[in-house]
Parts: sequence; C-alpha cells; structure tokens
Amino acid sequence: MEIKFIGAAREVTGSKHLITTRHGKKILLDCGMFQGKGLETDVLNRNTMVDPAEIDHIILTHAHVDHSGLIPYFYKRGFRGSVICTQATRNLCSIMLPDSGFIQENDTHWFNKKRARQGLKPVDPIYTEKDAHACMELFISVPLNRQFHIDNNIKVKFTNTGHLLGSAAATIEIDEFGEVTRIGYTGDIGRSNNYLLRAPDAFPQCDYLIVESTYGDRLHQNKQLSEDELLRIIKHTCVEKKGKLIIPSFAIGRTQEIVYILNNFYNEGKLPLIPIYVDSPLAVNATNIFRLHLDLFNKDVAEVLEHDDDPFGFGTLKYITNVNHSKSLNARKEPCIIISASGMMEAGRVKHHIANNIDNPKNSILAIGYCAPTTLGARILRGEKEISIHGMPHQVNAEIFSIDAFSGHADYQEMEQYLRCQNPEKVKKVFIVHGDYEAQVPYSKVLEKAGFKNIVIPKPGESFKIENL
Repeated sequence: MEIKFIGAAREVTGSKHLITTRHGKKILLDCGMFQGKGLETDVLNRNTMVDPAEIDHIILTHAHVDHSGLIPYFYKRGFRGSVICTQATRNLCSIMLPDSGFIQENDTHWFNKKRARQGLKPVDPIYTEKDAHACMELFISVPLNRQFHIDNNIKVKFTNTGHLLGSAAATIEIDEFGEVTRIGYTGDIGRSNNYLLRAPDAFPQCDYLIVESTYGDRLHQNKQLSEDELLRIIKHTCVEKKGKLIIPSFAIGRTQEIVYILNNFYNEGKLPLIPIYVDSPLAVNATNIFRLHLDLFNKDVAEVLEHDDDPFGFGTLKYITNVNHSKSLNARKEPCIIISASGMMEAGRVKHHIANNIDNPKNSILAIGYCAPTTLGARILRGEKEISIHGMPHQVNAEIFSIDAFSGHADYQEMEQYLRCQNPEKVKKVFIVHGDYEAQVPYSKVLEKAGFKNIVIPKPGESFKIENL
C-alpha cells in the first residue's frame, strides 16, 4: 500500500491524501481546494496529481471547502466513485459546493473581462454550479460510530471531531490479502469546549496516523476572557466610536457560533441594541441546516433551548441574502455589526465591506479565526498600512482586532489530549498534515513527548510505503 500527500502538505489548505492499495484501489482522503495564494491557487487546484477518473472512493471528513471543494472538479474530470461522509456533511456540501461553483463562474466572468482588454483568450472556471449539483449524486452518508464496508476489503468508521457540524475522524481498515492495516485520519480536530458542538470522541486504535496541525505551535485564549473581549470590542466600536464592526467569518461553523454567542448576550441584556447583519446567503442556508441537527450540539446548547427555541435568532439580528440589501449596508452611517464571509477575507461579500469601511478610523475589523499567511486577512493582521482589494489601494485606518479562541481548530494542547485515545506504542508512523511548517515542527516535538515515534512532515507530492509488519 502507498499513501501520497497531494495537498495540505506543509500548508493549511487543499487537503488531499491518496491511498493506493495492493488490490489497485484508489482512496482519496478529502478533496479540498487550495486557497489564498493568488494566481498560483488556480494552478494548484487544476493540477490534481492523479487522474480523477481512477479514484474509487473519496472519504470526506467534513464540508469546509479546503476539504471538500474540489469534488465537483474531480466529477467534471471523470470521477464517478463514491463520496463517503456523515449526513450533516452531505447536507452542508449540498449548499456549499454549488455556492463555490457560483463563485468560480462569477470570478471567471470578471477575470475574462480583464483578459479581453489585454487581448488574451478567456479561461474556463474550475467548475460550475451545475457541476457541483451533479456531483451530489455520488454522496453516500453514513452514521457516526458505525463501521461501513465500502467494498469487500475496505471498511470505514467515522467518529465525531467537534470541528464543524458533521465533522468526523475516519478510521480506514484495509485488508490486503489477509494483512489488515488501520489508518486513522483525524481531519480537522475541534475543541473540547466548543460553543455549539459536542467535544471530540475517541477513535479506534490505528497502525498509521494522519493528524492535522493548524495550531501546532499555539494555545488559544481563555473562553470567558474572549467573550469579554468580544463584548468590549462591540461597545468600543459601536457605542463609543459610533462606527461599524466588520467580522469576517466562515459562513459555516464560525458564523453560527458567533451568532449563538451574541444571542446569549442579547438574552442576558448585555448586547447594545444596534443592528446586526449576517450578510451571506450561504450562512443563512447553513444556519437552517444547523437547526436540523440539534442532536450534534452540546449540553450547553440544550440548556439554552429549554428557554430559547432559536439560538440563532434574536430581536436585533437580520439575515441578508439579497445582493442589493448587501450593498445598501455600505451606505448606512449608523453603528452596526456586519458578519460576512469569508473568514480569511479572500472572497465573498466581506471584501466589499472591508473595502468600503477600512479607511475610516471609527470602524473596526475583528478576525475570529485562522488566516493563511498569503491571504488578505493575514496581511491586515500583520499591520500593513495599505492593502489592495479588487485591484484598488485602500488605507488601513480602521482598528484591527483578533480573537483566536473562536477558532474551530484545537490548539496543540487540545490536539495532544485528543490523541491520548491512541496507544503510541502501537502507532508505527505519524504523518503531520494541514499546518504551516513553522507550526508543524514544534508540534512534532509535542507528539514525541507524548510517546509517538517515527513522526513525518510530508512534502507536497511525497509518497510513502505503508506496511503492516
């Protein structure tokens, strides 16, 4: 058996790990898009490093685009195998992937206008909204904690990771001519004290372990202190400065979490009575899916539901879907909060809100999650005084804040605690993925201290022989 690390190798996006068995089966663990690298991103996404038509199965850990976003492209290129995931992941992909296809088409439309002015030929989008709808016929949803045969020699078991609604670690059991190998793939690991979701569950003992490392060199802020800081920033921006607070947030996961926290503030009488807008059609649809899966939420949410039948809605909150309503927010002068995608500030409506508000010192921008080093969000957080959005320069005069405690990723201490379900002596090799190299090196030391040996940080495109000796 061989495993090849196609994406999320020494970086955070583009998760794709290819297993080729001795029976000739090809299994792709996740099928994510690369994000945040400018023109290089398009090249990386089109170079699949494997013929999609040869893939037998995609095992999908969760719906975030950096894990699921290339499934329509693989479909367009001939993939007709199965996509195995949880029911909530399938539900979220049914709205996320068409939304991604729509963005591809829209971005390509504007890009081709620019190319036409330069006398260049038009380019095609990576995939279309139609491709995304079509690929959904390949999805097979399975329950958590139940082993599932995907063919005569391969079994899969999903266990909750608490990172996103429906997110799961995958334990893949592969029988090669009587020799059984168990590969554990964590996907993205959630936090033990997530605001909405249940804490990650233990997963079965494996022989080989593939583990994420986004926050491999960092510890998160205290949860209560972070809530206090969020409330302070709201009051400082919207009450004291009478400005706008822009919160870039991933439409699925972080947005629902922030809305839930604001809902609690509202119920407790702590929230200033100012308009709050969730400006993202995808976030609106995702929130409705969240309402369908209350069984995946933790006991704190269950307690809130005893006296509040909608933890994602309150008196001063409005969900915006119409594009003209979105544009009108930038003409408003009164204090407000605008929550809009995307979280790394690379795409979506939030770029327009930032462009229209970042030059005003009365306003603030609050980052609430990880921003890859090359993204617009990272440049703003690094303190650059001038940024370019849609080809236009903008002065950074707004106040910039960051609270990483709202991230859906566990920090290195939480990840190490999660992996205590494994006996390190029985794990033959550990592959560290989905993290910047600068975070992976210290995280490898954390794992060594925990007793794991033969720890590898794969390079992009690197392959390894997997043997059950």
